[in-house]
Amino acid sequence: MSKIQGVNAALVVSELSSDDWQRLRELRLASLKYDGSAFGGNLEAESEFTESDWRQKFTKLEFIVASIDGSDIAIMSVEKMNGDFGARCWIGGCWVENSHRNKGALRAMFAYVDKHAESRDWQIQGLGVWIDNFAAISAYKKLGFVEMGEPQMSTRKPGLFYQRMIRKTPQ
Repeated sequence: MSKIQGVNAALVVSELSSDDWQRLRELRLASLKYDGSAFGGNLEAESEFTESDWRQKFTKLEFIVASIDGSDIAIMSVEKMNGDFGARCWIGGCWVENSHRNKGALRAMFAYVDKHAESRDWQIQGLGVWIDNFAAISAYKKLGFVEMGEPQMSTRKPGLFYQRMIRKTPQ
């Protein structure tokens, strides 16, 4: 758990463990309920996941959350991998509760990633964003991501295209 300098003083960023599966579930389902078109997941299907299904996600992904006064307001996942364009990890499921957008939560979660980048080999981060999600593309560019390659067709949502973006941890 860490408070990130230069952002909202009440904002705390932490990493979840499998024992926090209920927090993961609540944030993920909220993201799909309120902004489902931004993600490859499906609210109906993921609502049916069992405790075991949620815990299983922790075997492949790290989950980072931002909280204010003990209430979770944002989430992202980090998957360690060797990806396109030299990415050493893939960022996924980035979501900030609507009332907390543009207030530093996303930046704080990426500051957490940067703080741990060297020890966890997260120095080059990749992500995919729907090509028509202009707000997210803009937010990622402000964090130092650049568009790489041509848009790719989604395998989870045929007919939709995503743009790969890459960011190197600031030195």
